[in-house]
Amino acid sequence: MIEWMAFDPKTLHEIERKLILALANGKLGLDTLTQNTGLSIDQVRRGVEWLKYKNLISVNERVAKFLGIGNEGRKAVEHGLPERRLVNALNSAGRELQISDAKTQSGLNDMEFNVAISNARAKGWIRQGSQDRSAIQVSENTAESGEERLLRKLSRGEIAQNTLGSDELAAYQLLKRRPNYVTEREVKSIEVELSQQGLAIVKEVEAQPETRAIDVAAPAPIIHAGRRHPLQDIVDEVREIFVGLGFEEIDGPIVQNGFWNFDVLFTPQDHPAREMQDTFYISGLRAGNVADKKIVGNVASIHKKGWGYSWKIEDARKLVLRTHTTPVTVRYLADKKPDQASVFSVGRVFRNEKLTYKHLAEFYQVEGIVVGKDVTLRDLMGLQTEFYSKMGLKKVKFWPSFFPYTEPSLQSMVYHEKLGKWVELFGMGIFRPEVTLPVGVKNPVLAWGGGLERIAMLRYGLDDVRELYSNKLGWLRSVSKCQ
Repeated sequence: MIEWMAFDPKTLHEIERKLILALANGKLGLDTLTQNTGLSIDQVRRGVEWLKYKNLISVNERVAKFLGIGNEGRKAVEHGLPERRLVNALNSAGRELQISDAKTQSGLNDMEFNVAISNARAKGWIRQGSQDRSAIQVSENTAESGEERLLRKLSRGEIAQNTLGSDELAAYQLLKRRPNYVTEREVKSIEVELSQQGLAIVKEVEAQPETRAIDVAAPAPIIHAGRRHPLQDIVDEVREIFVGLGFEEIDGPIVQNGFWNFDVLFTPQDHPAREMQDTFYISGLRAGNVADKKIVGNVASIHKKGWGYSWKIEDARKLVLRTHTTPVTVRYLADKKPDQASVFSVGRVFRNEKLTYKHLAEFYQVEGIVVGKDVTLRDLMGLQTEFYSKMGLKKVKFWPSFFPYTEPSLQSMVYHEKLGKWVELFGMGIFRPEVTLPVGVKNPVLAWGGGLERIAMLRYGLDDVRELYSNKLGWLRSVSKCQ
């Protein structure tokens, strides 16, 4: 709570000033404040919260209970309470009846009759027969009960509980025991009045000009401005790094035919990666001309020579969601046939995998190539070391690995200081001649690729890759723009 002695009335908002002046003559409800100040109800509520925080008003919340009549209560008003209907039946029959006859003549069901007997006895309206103890007869006093009077009153409209007299309150307690006879509705009301601190500044508020001083110490609202997703920041950073290293970005379609996604990369047509459980196929569609006839012939010949089977164009025509961005790269090589080039691509790729803390069915992949007459594996290792360094990963090591379309092949590992361990990142190598020669490229081609979500996990300290896509606003707002 703000100390009132240190409070400067000149910093009051116009809404606050109007409320203080309206409350100068005593406590008021919110509706009355709205009428007296000309403010909307929302403005009044907002101003009340401001003044309450500044300890200039006190707010009293009251709850009023209103009683109404239920469905069973209306039936009782129209036809009578069960005990009244029993008494009426006895009066009509000469004031005394056998219990079984009383039930029949009163028209009550079993439950109602039991209630009628119990309540009529409690009110003193009936007693045992004078001669036959199995009979019942009407007592002398059957005057209207408090319950009947209250129900008749409630049938004309709701009544505030605090207006009931003592007899009516007793009747209300009895009626509450009967289901659906009375209804209850609570109405909350708020009364506001100036505190001692508020009263002390009324005259100063009256003398204030229309403009007010600015309270530079007042708490400002937290504003969550729009921003790019943290993963998109990683994507943009990767792009910037490779462009800064002299690379050109290329792009290609997400939907690829099997020829560019698999065959041209020397992946055999019976390879497990081409099965439905690993790849998303486009149902019912096939590509027409998959590539230039010369390239198709070269690839068919390479497969027959290297894998020892008859290559089928039908499998190459199947359409898939690309499993990597390499189709974009190798198509660039086929179209441009460069003697020298440095290009990269960043895009979404798709794998038909079970979602886990480290695997997704859709993710970002960055891939690049360097073409040159004298490029070597050492150049590729140096390039990757430089890239990781610019991403803030200083410790890098490589070890031999295997990939279907590169030879030799390496796996890169980076040391993460916070995790205290080595983490596997990009795969790399030199494209095999079986990949480059069929598309007309003779110089060596250095190639690498890997998922960006794993780098994002390292950057943002996540243990589960799915958190990148969970849309948790708290986390998205907490991620620092500059790491």
